[in-house]
Amino acid sequence: MTEINGVKNEIKSSALELIGNTPLLALDRLHPGPGRILVKCEFMNPGGSIKCRSSLHMIEKARERGELKPGGDVVEVTSGNQGCGLAVVCSIMGHPLTVTMSKGNSIQRVIHMEALGAKCIRYPLVQGTYGNVTFADVEPALEGAMKMSEENGSFFCQQMANPDNVNAHYTTTGPEIWRQSGHRVDAFISAVGTSGTFTGISTYLKEQNPDIQCFVVEPDGSQPLIGCPITKPLHMLQGASYGVVPDLFKSDLMEDSISVTDEEAVYYKDLIGTKEGLFVGYTSGANVAAAVKLLNSGKIPKDSWVVTILCDTGLKYTPVPENLIE
Repeated sequence: MTEINGVKNEIKSSALELIGNTPLLALDRLHPGPGRILVKCEFMNPGGSIKCRSSLHMIEKARERGELKPGGDVVEVTSGNQGCGLAVVCSIMGHPLTVTMSKGNSIQRVIHMEALGAKCIRYPLVQGTYGNVTFADVEPALEGAMKMSEENGSFFCQQMANPDNVNAHYTTTGPEIWRQSGHRVDAFISAVGTSGTFTGISTYLKEQNPDIQCFVVEPDGSQPLIGCPITKPLHMLQGASYGVVPDLFKSDLMEDSISVTDEEAVYYKDLIGTKEGLFVGYTSGANVAAAVKLLNSGKIPKDSWVVTILCDTGLKYTPVPENLIE
């Protein structure tokens, strides 16, 4: 906000000021009860996902510490959303960005990143298929990013192990949820990729009220966070549950894991559209499916308010011609 001739306006100075402060929405049409489901509309960030928050925080903190110099190169491995968030931040802050990504992740994310000036290097699939990526598919992209950082001196964000990823949600998303809900949160539930979102928000909420229960969402057949053997490594939740326990995950924050099938994720993704008018991705569908399951499970009181995340826009997943996949 600026002031001209004594009159205040609400003009933003850059897209960075559009990151965060997303609405908290009640899905009362989709789920009239028992209890209430509240969703944080993270698809409204300028990069189309919650990853804008961690992108901004990781870059700002790296600059403050001197790890990233003005105009310095940035590199990161991504399933797409972190890369899109970094593309927003780096374009404005003047950092050339290179991202590495599996060819199994949606091509729309590549188009988005490159439209913002980023360079995207895609690696062939190892185990998965287009739209269904495993950790084996991520590893070549991870190795590629590490090698570039070592050879070129680029700042490697390392979202999978960077505590600034967690702090982004501890300092912004968690406090926003607490304020917007009027300090009423009975449970928080979220899918886990790097665990930045789950760990940061859960830590903050439990500090405000230790009775708040926090649950993770995991694809059916890929539930390493509760120690289950991986029987279905391929699933539709791009960027979540790679069959490993993330470095940033803190098990003491988790009450339990709620499993969701691909079919349930698709069903609730579509229901969010037809009932609530929001076009979101499959992980958002899984989060809402799990919230419904939790409220019907008896694990929490029936009148509970459950908060979860609408992680990204469904525009990142629309079908594309086969020739564009390669």
